[in-house]
Amino acid sequence: MRFRPRHRHVIDLIFPIALFFVFAASSMSVLILAANVYTSTTKRLSINDENRTVLSYLSEKIRQNDTDGAINSVSIDGIDCLALSADYNGTACTTYIYVYDGVLKELFINDGIPVPLKEGRDIMQIASLSIEQLDDRIYLFTAVDSSGTESSLVASERSVP
Repeated sequence: MRFRPRHRHVIDLIFPIALFFVFAASSMSVLILAANVYTSTTKRLSINDENRTVLSYLSEKIRQNDTDGAINSVSIDGIDCLALSADYNGTACTTYIYVYDGVLKELFINDGIPVPLKEGRDIMQIASLSIEQLDDRIYLFTAVDSSGTESSLVASERSVP
């Protein structure tokens, strides 16, 4: 039995290299597409999270201070504020929630003292917040985040007069 010598062709070398490059190019394109999907999803979630956080914060504050007549919408120096009145150890106090210079702020102050809006505690960045009193006990909050996305919340007092 005689063995024939095997002849090597150029295709024997080119085919595995070409197959490797096709696999590498496919892998890179899948990675690039996945990175783009991840980036857009993260951006969308971040935008939604800003507005939801603000509206959830306002809703929770209303629930915490839900007593008859304790929640009001006021305008101080042309800025819409949510005023939450309370009595702490016999001292009448009000918590103001508002947007000042693109920041949601909260200011807790005794009644009768001038309200310095710039002194409020920073909560988070937000473009604007409008507070509209629809009824005696129903409020419409519209928040616009830094990217211009608008979200709304209708909240009401639950306490009975």
